[in-house]
Amino acid sequence: MRGEAVKVTVDVVIFSIRDGALQVLLVRRRYEPFAGAWAIPGGFVLPDEDLEQAALRELREETGVEHVYLEQLYSFGDPKRDPRGRVITVAYFALVSADRALQAGTDAADARWFAMSELPELAFDHGRILEYSLERLRNKLEYTSVGFQLLPEKFTLSELQQVYEVILGKRLDKRNFRRKIALLKVVAPLREFRRQGVSRPARLFRFTAARFEKLKDKGILFPF
Repeated sequence: MRGEAVKVTVDVVIFSIRDGALQVLLVRRRYEPFAGAWAIPGGFVLPDEDLEQAALRELREETGVEHVYLEQLYSFGDPKRDPRGRVITVAYFALVSADRALQAGTDAADARWFAMSELPELAFDHGRILEYSLERLRNKLEYTSVGFQLLPEKFTLSELQQVYEVILGKRLDKRNFRRKIALLKVVAPLREFRRQGVSRPARLFRFTAARFEKLKDKGILFPF
């Protein structure tokens, strides 16, 4: 309809590695449209806030998640994407480690992690948004530190490899992976170990952000 006001929303795709799978946080909508359906956390941008402020607020209100890696992803503006009228959404993605807690907020009836391979039917065009988000996440593994954002501060090399395998959707050769990590020197060994089952304790490592930035400035990629 001509003259119809265009509204703007933000949607935040929250990825995490849990139970050996790439999972996304979804909320069950409390209100129409699509009441009771699962959706990406999000909502309308308020008059006095910018897009990132709106994304952070929606995260806090719907999931209780704060202080996360957040990056603007893409804008989705199909005229028929929202039955309430002309609504353009700006999608963000956030990355959290598995040790982060969550809870449903005032605008959501429930909040739950779902494996990307086992998604429920979603509201709006959120299926398309998730497909695009996964594609971008895979591409960004080569030139950003997103993989490390999915890990706790201290991690094993096996946990790091699992992050890459889960996101890329393929198995990586253990020896080759560790050789590349050693050559890049983007992780620093610690004098701490973690026992994993009956096997011998595994050494813990920490991400060296300064080294990573130097390599990135030189145009060195991280393909696996």
